[in-house]
Amino acid sequence: MADTITGTKTIWELIERRAEASGDRPMLIDEQDRTLSFGQFRDRAERVAAGLSAMGVGEGTAVSWQLPTRIDTVVLCAALSRLGAVQNPIIHLYREREVGFAVRQTGAHLLAVQGEWKGFDFVDLAKRVTGDLPEPPELLVVDDGLPEGDPSGLTPAPRDGDAVRWIYYTSGSTADPKGVKHADRSLIAGGWGLAAALRLGPDDVGSMAFPFAHIAGPDYLVMMLSLGFPAVVVEQFVIGDVLPFYRRHGVTMAGGATAFYVMFLTEQRKQPGEPVLPTLKMLTGGGGPKPPEIHYEAQAEIGGRGTVHGYGMTEVPMIANGSPDDTDEQLANTDGAPVEGCDVRIVTLDGRVAFPGEEGEIRIKGPMVFQGYTDPALDAEAFDEDGWFRTGDLGKLREDGHLCITGRVKDVIIRKGENISAREVEDVLYRHPKVAEVAVVGLPDRERGEMVCAVVQPSVDGTPTLEELADFCRAEGLMVQKIPERLEVRDEMPRAGTGKIHKQKLKDEYSA
Repeated sequence: MADTITGTKTIWELIERRAEASGDRPMLIDEQDRTLSFGQFRDRAERVAAGLSAMGVGEGTAVSWQLPTRIDTVVLCAALSRLGAVQNPIIHLYREREVGFAVRQTGAHLLAVQGEWKGFDFVDLAKRVTGDLPEPPELLVVDDGLPEGDPSGLTPAPRDGDAVRWIYYTSGSTADPKGVKHADRSLIAGGWGLAAALRLGPDDVGSMAFPFAHIAGPDYLVMMLSLGFPAVVVEQFVIGDVLPFYRRHGVTMAGGATAFYVMFLTEQRKQPGEPVLPTLKMLTGGGGPKPPEIHYEAQAEIGGRGTVHGYGMTEVPMIANGSPDDTDEQLANTDGAPVEGCDVRIVTLDGRVAFPGEEGEIRIKGPMVFQGYTDPALDAEAFDEDGWFRTGDLGKLREDGHLCITGRVKDVIIRKGENISAREVEDVLYRHPKVAEVAVVGLPDRERGEMVCAVVQPSVDGTPTLEELADFCRAEGLMVQKIPERLEVRDEMPRAGTGKIHKQKLKDEYSA
């Protein structure tokens, strides 16, 4: 990893150092084969920074943006970093409630949006959520490109890596969205943790096929800049459309989330014996559970190292990640070891530190942990008395130091007083040949308290019945209390972020 860059305090410093080291090497490639080198990326970001400066954006200015994953979106992000603005990336799936809340709470001076995209009018949305504000933000529609100017008049780039420069919002089911405050330092720590785990080099080619406005955006950007490899950029992931693009540029790392792994496997099964992506080294991602079998299936059918899965969240961009050096058993059954610099503690539900292999809540310390919420009233509940961040996730730290996510503290189904891990049932059901994807949720039940409901997206082998799934669970040795008592079948799962199944929406829908 001789070309690796470490020790930077800000993302802009990392951009500058990579441009100096690899100025002529490609960095970003879009589906029209337009390419920016690392040097061109820095230069263009500086020109855009000058254009934004003329619009009143400077150090500490709040700027919200809701844009698809494009080269211009990454350039805008870098330009705002050059100025030291406080940027608020908003995922394109968010609508009036989330966008309006974010713009109001951040006091955004500027709101950058795409015009119409995927059949939705984002300008109209922006006008609706800002129209009644006493001081609405200036609207920047980027259809015709980003503003540019002469960078010679820019003041020096801020060098404070601990200042809050990023606000990400997590969308709750009923309460207001939570604003998560990050500094460049925490995002660099997360991105470097990912880079150190995946062990890529300048000859690799990545793929940015997830919403760049997600916390995974700076994770990936920092990794690219630290290691000096390029990535192809995909606005909308449609497997049949992107595979020729990936093959054309020799993508070695693809994925995004478990849903992406499933799509790659489905496509591969249409042409067995002929790799859909011959250059692939590994499928990577996070954002939700990964059934163990997917690793072995991907490795055997697609090729490469299989799935190298990870675990992070908006508050802590990287917590744990697999490595190509891990064993197959570790890649299949864990979410990797804690990344460099991240301390993980497991605390049982009765409040003591867990033994190795014992389940409890995952709590985190380290430089990648956020600086608190925009509503400070939420911080007291988020951190324990020793300063560890409470993730709300259940997991186990094994003897080998690898982390296994077992569910959510709030995702435990309580049936007649018995605690049932939804993740455990999902891992069993995924092995059924008629199940492509599954989410197990607890639904209110007068007799049981909660009943176990399996929501299934069927595979090409057919649609399973509840009786078939129950028989399969019994044959797999699942205790009778955990066997699903209700089955719902659907063509698509509701998703949030990078593809994680939105369980609360399923619970709301089927509880009604």
